[in-house]
Amino acid sequence: MQQSHESAGSELAPRGRGGAMRVLVVDDDPTVAEVVSGYLDRAGYDVDRAGDGPSALVRAAAHRPDLVVLDLMLPGMDGLEVCRRIRARGPVPVIMLTARGDEGDRILGLEVGADDYVTKPFSPRELVLRVESVLRRSRPATAAQPVHGAGITLDPAARRATKNGTELSLTLREFDLLAFLLRNHGRAYSREELMSEVWGWDFGDLSTVTVHVRRLRGKVEDDPARPQLIQTVWGVGYRFDATPFEETV
Repeated sequence: MQQSHESAGSELAPRGRGGAMRVLVVDDDPTVAEVVSGYLDRAGYDVDRAGDGPSALVRAAAHRPDLVVLDLMLPGMDGLEVCRRIRARGPVPVIMLTARGDEGDRILGLEVGADDYVTKPFSPRELVLRVESVLRRSRPATAAQPVHGAGITLDPAARRATKNGTELSLTLREFDLLAFLLRNHGRAYSREELMSEVWGWDFGDLSTVTVHVRRLRGKVEDDPARPQLIQTVWGVGYRFDATPFEETV
């Protein structure tokens, strides 16, 4: 299980139903859904529940969640399709739950836009930490200034990214990864360093970083098969190259 730098019950956790952030929990196992919902409720979140894919889409459309905890294996419509449809409506953070340890399942979840995943069985307390971490990074960074380079402009306050004037459709983690690499252009980072700096985890499944780099290249590179911006540094990790580079303004 990956570890987060944050601790449960931190000052980030919303307090009070009036201003609480809404989390939609989607799982066909009533016991899992009840336990997860109980922990999130005690952490101060406004929790909604759904037991299958169609119900989840209806609830998400009726009351837009701030984050979705989504089981991969659902009856009728699996979690991958639910994630695709929810992501098509807007940039809602998604944490995928999978009952299998197969790497292919985890990668599929990341490929369709999930921001994180947790493998069952899991600690509900750890899931709360993940929710807090993802929501913390999804909040606009009002103090951060836009950054520019290689035709790319990132506005952290608006969570908006463009390349040559065309808006990029980035997930939460893709945005954070691009922002970090762009601000630290020219320096190579290992996958472990990126996981720590961007995800806030001390250790974990490094394929998470690999998948996000691949997805990001598909959105910012002219030819993802021959990347010019996000370079692989063999034996080290990745480096963002931007020439010429425009400093933050």
